[in-house]
Amino acid sequence: MHKLERAVQSGRHWGLFVGAVAIIGLVWIWMSAMPVAGNALTESPRPDFLAPDFTLVNLEGEPVTLSDLRGQVVMVNLWASWCPPCRAEMPAIEAIYQANKDKGLEVLAVNTTYQDSPNGAAQFASEYNLTFPILLDLDGAVSKRYQLRALPTTFFIDKQGVISAVVPGGPMSESLIQSKIADLLAEEF
Repeated sequence: MHKLERAVQSGRHWGLFVGAVAIIGLVWIWMSAMPVAGNALTESPRPDFLAPDFTLVNLEGEPVTLSDLRGQVVMVNLWASWCPPCRAEMPAIEAIYQANKDKGLEVLAVNTTYQDSPNGAAQFASEYNLTFPILLDLDGAVSKRYQLRALPTTFFIDKQGVISAVVPGGPMSESLIQSKIADLLAEEF
């Protein structure tokens, strides 16, 4: 302990130690802040990254795969039939879908069936006269992959399959949805 006390009291040794720690800290910060090249090639449920691919069955039992929709703008909406904000925003989503489906918009309404039920999803779709695909996340795999934290959550995906925006919670208005898709629909594929 006596040597340590002498080293601390010696200004030169202490200065070298503090300088070395500062340099290591600056190098660490610089390396951590460097952008990852080509991050859009990596799947991640956040903006500027490729949307994680999935295949789910719709209410008719037919498989639907996200990556098959490349070339279209896709809204992936995670929801449950018992969720009040989900109920409140579905008419707006349906209206925007009807107004833009011929322009290249697709909506995939992913029901969190692991915390809901196929019957609940079907009744909800019927009650709201939904015309876009209702997909069943029976085991919660897509909800986990998309790191679902709030219901509803909507991912806006461009024609290349890259997430452009995420809206956690709701309900979303027609104007908000339209603002998220307008530029995406105008982009060339």
